[in-house]
Amino acid sequence: MLQTVQYCKGYLHIKVWGFSTERFMNLCSNHNILLWNIKNHGEYYTMCISLKGFYELKTITRKTGTKVAITKRCGLPFFSKRMLKRKIFIAGLLGSFIFLQWIGNYILTIEINGNYFVTEDVFVDFLNEYGIDEGIKKKDVDIARLEKAIRNEYEIITWTSVQMNGNKLIIHIKENDLIQNKNIEKETKNETEGYHLVADKDGVIVDMVTRSGVPKVKIGDEVKAGDILVEGCIPIYQEDTTVKRYEYCKADADVQIKSTLSVSETLKETYEQKIYTGKKKERGYLIINNKQIMIPILGNQYEQYDVLEEIEQLELLDGYEIPIFYGKKCIREYMLQKKIFTKEEVKEIFEKKVQKFIQTLDEKGVQIIEKNVTINKNKGIWNLKVDFVVTQKAETMQKVMAIENNEEEQSKIASEQGE
Repeated sequence: MLQTVQYCKGYLHIKVWGFSTERFMNLCSNHNILLWNIKNHGEYYTMCISLKGFYELKTITRKTGTKVAITKRCGLPFFSKRMLKRKIFIAGLLGSFIFLQWIGNYILTIEINGNYFVTEDVFVDFLNEYGIDEGIKKKDVDIARLEKAIRNEYEIITWTSVQMNGNKLIIHIKENDLIQNKNIEKETKNETEGYHLVADKDGVIVDMVTRSGVPKVKIGDEVKAGDILVEGCIPIYQEDTTVKRYEYCKADADVQIKSTLSVSETLKETYEQKIYTGKKKERGYLIINNKQIMIPILGNQYEQYDVLEEIEQLELLDGYEIPIFYGKKCIREYMLQKKIFTKEEVKEIFEKKVQKFIQTLDEKGVQIIEKNVTINKNKGIWNLKVDFVVTQKAETMQKVMAIENNEEEQSKIASEQGE
């Protein structure tokens, strides 16, 4: 507390030397002049003294034969005088304060949390139609009405909360998974008729388990892409073995097809490698209202170079984000040097590509039975060919065309057969 009072009133760092410095300090104490931070430097003393006390030292220095010099001025009175001389700084400080007060009345960013089924683009379009956009005044946003409008617009949203944090509008929502599931079920029910399970590619049936539908193939049969494996229409027969009608369903079966799959890759024997020279230049820039302002670079531009870019948004205070971005580009010079792949390097590159392709097959549930790899070089180009023997579950569905089977057609077909 004492230090705060001393700073507000102002104080001095002084240097005292001469005939009797000890008597000088004793007389200051007798006259109620406060001295603190006293340090002995041998030939002289340094200490702190209040402004009022300093003006009372004239008679004491005459009696003791000492001299006093000011080494530093501290405190609010001296700071204020220095600041008043810096008019541009004061104007900038006041301008910044006024700018903060003004910009605090606007919403500069909108944040949406909790949305999954309602995409952010769709949500932003709704907000724009409702009149909510970046740059709107805070007083123009009716939070209660906005929350109600969001719930009325989207049936799937069951809860919403809108709040303002600085110049950011934050919208929290919660979606109802049950409604989404009901919509999916409704769409599934509205799908017309049934679906066949068809072959994805040419191959041989190696395993088959049917749960619904009529199987049209068996284990060991060869099939071609597009062939029907399990029909999605079940015939209902009459007593005379004629078809009375068809019951439609979505064919459901686990059908494993063994097939061959070929992959090929090429790689040039020569390549160019970047050798960085160590020379680089940094270029700052600002983005204001989607316009980029670049700081020019002195000197000639490199012939070959890479650019590393860093960008951040200007934020004055917590929650006060300004639509101004700043960043820098680091331009690094490099030279291109021609090199030749060795056989070991080629094998390593091709092996990585094969492993990546195998990983893709695993993610799709494809089982690899056999793998044959061939690598050769022709006219400066390395060639890779991999033949896979795989088994894959058939998953392609084909919509069933409606089949009309009424009594007149059945009788007509029976009469034609009799003739």
